Amino acid sequence: MTGPVGGTVRGGVEPLLEATGLRKSYGERVVLADVSLRVQPHDVICLIGSSGSGKSTLLRCLNLLEDVDDGSIVFEGREVSDPRVDPREVRRRMGMVFQAYNLFPHLTVLDNCTLAPRRVHGLGQAEAEARARDLLAQFGLAEHAGKHPDKLSGGQQQRAALVRALCTQPTLLLLDEITAALDPELVGDVLAIVRDLAEAGTTMVLATHEMAFAREVATSVCFLHEGRILEQGPPAEIFADPREERTRQFLRRVLPG
Repeated sequence: MTGPVGGTVRGGVEPLLEATGLRKSYGERVVLADVSLRVQPHDVICLIGSSGSGKSTLLRCLNLLEDVDDGSIVFEGREVSDPRVDPREVRRRMGMVFQAYNLFPHLTVLDNCTLAPRRVHGLGQAEAEARARDLLAQFGLAEHAGKHPDKLSGGQQQRAALVRALCTQPTLLLLDEITAALDPELVGDVLAIVRDLAEAGTTMVLATHEMAFAREVATSVCFLHEGRILEQGPPAEIFADPREERTRQFLRRVLPG
């Protein structure tokens, strides 16, 4: 078993999250095979790889939306993969945004954003709304607070999903291919917001097909292949001089000429 990859210990700071030896199968199909990952505070770790390589499953396991078959996940110093741990308590501190937005269609944008702060974190209505409206304004959505999701464009819905996740003030943000369902002209708007979050010090692990974004913003890039982290390192190293032939093949396919 290899040691955790991803972020590196800086100045004796303990990892925010450390996954070790994660294994996950669906029947006979192995989706994650001995995956280890370390996330330090303020890291931006980009997971790259072909569809089906295990990126989304890894994020869902980190968020305890999927049970792991083996291995451990330690978050904020606590082993959260222990079956006795309440996943809801973990998700209070860990936000996740999906490629399909997953906004509640029967709630307004504002209500989507205040639901978890009120119901899970115990914020009062006024404080929850003030926090949500401030973030919606930052993301250019102030005028859409009273609308339902089906009245928003795809890019606006994805920004609203980001706001909803940030309203709980998570210590770790997980992003699963959040631009995959967007029209090409909207991708840049959403990535600009994620770039701003990274510059503000938000700790993130994101699965992405946006190689230029990963090269520019990531502190570390992990290339997944057949359920394993085959290679990891700083973006300049991964994109300019990958060690593994499989990484080179993947990058030749996805990078422009």
